[in-house]
Amino acid sequence: MEAFFVSTAIVALAEMGDKTQLLALVLAARFRKPWPIVLGILVATLANHGLAGAVGAWVTTVVGPQVLRWILGASFIAMAVWMLIPDKLDEGDADGTPRWGVFGTTLVAFFLAEMGDKTQIATVMLAAQYNAYLWVVAGTTLGMMLANAPVVWLGDRITRLVPIRIVHIVSAVIFVVLGLVAIFAPA
Repeated sequence: MEAFFVSTAIVALAEMGDKTQLLALVLAARFRKPWPIVLGILVATLANHGLAGAVGAWVTTVVGPQVLRWILGASFIAMAVWMLIPDKLDEGDADGTPRWGVFGTTLVAFFLAEMGDKTQIATVMLAAQYNAYLWVVAGTTLGMMLANAPVVWLGDRITRLVPIRIVHIVSAVIFVVLGLVAIFAPA
């Protein structure tokens, strides 16, 4: 259960102010149909994080525990630095007519936006660290939904209440702690 709770918390925090959260806000403002958007986010996240978790689980089979410990520690610390760099939604990321409807547009846009994103990389690292694929994917998916679903329903009202910079700093501190624990905790 630790893998589930840590994965949920890490991704929910990492997602605050992330480009996919901004994408959720844009899609909600544009289409004003929250249910297909939230469902698209859920399906895209399950697919994306399922693949990322599988990569994380695979890494543990090809890298020794000592090397993995250092890779994970360095990766968590690098993630902390990355957390301090806010994402911006590129111009035109949500342009065009919904060719596949609101659900399909959300699914494709979210899946592609998550490729190489902080939360996808965090999923790989968490799956490698905890060796609990299903709990990690379930936790990271729940974290994404906790961060994005309220944005879809409440729009920019919620982004004005949440001090994004503070959330990024707290997330960075958590990633540094996880990195140091991965490096210095006894194997």
